[in-house]
Amino acid sequence: MKIRLVETPAKSAFMNMGIDEALMKLSPLPTLRIYSWTPPAVSVGYFQNVTDEVDIEKCKELGVDVVRRATGGGAVFHDTELTYSFITKSYPSSILESYQLICGAVIKGLAKVGVNAAFAPLNDIVMGGKKISGNAQTRKNGVLLQHGTILLRVDVEKMFSILKVPDEKMKDKLIKNVKERVAGLNMPFDKVSDGIKNGFAEQFNAELAPSAVTAEELLLAEKFAKEKYSSNDWLFGREAKQV
Repeated sequence: MKIRLVETPAKSAFMNMGIDEALMKLSPLPTLRIYSWTPPAVSVGYFQNVTDEVDIEKCKELGVDVVRRATGGGAVFHDTELTYSFITKSYPSSILESYQLICGAVIKGLAKVGVNAAFAPLNDIVMGGKKISGNAQTRKNGVLLQHGTILLRVDVEKMFSILKVPDEKMKDKLIKNVKERVAGLNMPFDKVSDGIKNGFAEQFNAELAPSAVTAEELLLAEKFAKEKYSSNDWLFGREAKQV
């Protein structure tokens, strides 16, 4: 088995989501993509109400992109992290089993850089009881896309200056709680990236085939970034439907 390996330089939130969707539509092989974000960004899950979750004005002030993902799950602040996506046409029908399989590749990769991590259903990875990775999926036309974050460093105060909390009076307590439950690896991006690549190769007994994004994929990604992911219709459209 071959897994196509695509490593892209840091991109905007809109291009990152556009590339993932373009690869989902066009990549002929199972594909592992490794990437990061510039500027920092908040991504909200497909089913979330963005104005309930994110302080849009604060994001503008800090230069933080806001994007809606095609996958479910909660709001995520993307800053100092490694993000991966995995695209495949061959996967268990069970959502839990598919998370176990793909997160298992991440866990094997982390083990290769000395991190003893474990799967925490439904879609988290933990180290010493603390969350170090959250993951989300979508399935479309027989293709599964799973992407996830691997936290390298965590700035909880910055995160909660951007994400809204239900009760401002409880914010200090919530920050303390998150610091106790979430951790970064405090490792270089490249070291973690090497581990993750080896973990996917081992988990799927596959050879990695390094590849650039093709011209056709890039054109489609740019179209998705411009017409979909950076549009207010996509970001706020679900809220209009809920009114």
